[in-house]
Amino acid sequence: MLVHPYDDPRVIAGQGTAALELLEEVPDLDLLVAPVGGGGLLSGTAIVAAAAGGRAIETIGAEPAAADDAARSLASGRIEPTSPVTPERPATIADGLRSGICPRTFAVMQTRVARIVTVSEEAIVAAMRTVWERLKVVTEPSAAVPVAALLGTGLAAGRRVGVILSGGNVDLDRLPWAGERSGL
Repeated sequence: MLVHPYDDPRVIAGQGTAALELLEEVPDLDLLVAPVGGGGLLSGTAIVAAAAGGRAIETIGAEPAAADDAARSLASGRIEPTSPVTPERPATIADGLRSGICPRTFAVMQTRVARIVTVSEEAIVAAMRTVWERLKVVTEPSAAVPVAALLGTGLAAGRRVGVILSGGNVDLDRLPWAGERSGL
């Protein structure tokens, strides 16, 4: 049986458990921010936030500006095509967010996601570094996108914010800010 990586209600529900666990530990959040590629994680997050005991929790998606189909789709009211990606010229360092949204995830986003914030490639790299420096956690570029969205805007001002950090698949020898190795 084929299970689609995001266009499946079971996957969306499973992805939502990250937000559920976060809200069980920190129940008084005002804002949840999650990355968006195909939309499964963001949809699951938004569904959980909407069902959070009558408390209004705003859900925002974050995606690379170079792969901004979710933001363009919400703005236009219809699913927009993904940005062209080729192996020779990847559109974004956040390769986990290159997939396009689908009707199932788009429907959830239209009703439960306040907006999608887009971020630059430079902001993604800076967010990866900030997470490493402050938390000592290595995140993949896709996971750094919601952090970049918060660092580059006033979204967090005066609010209790939860961020879904979605993965650590990164080659430590190729960290984007590392430059040349010293040979030590």
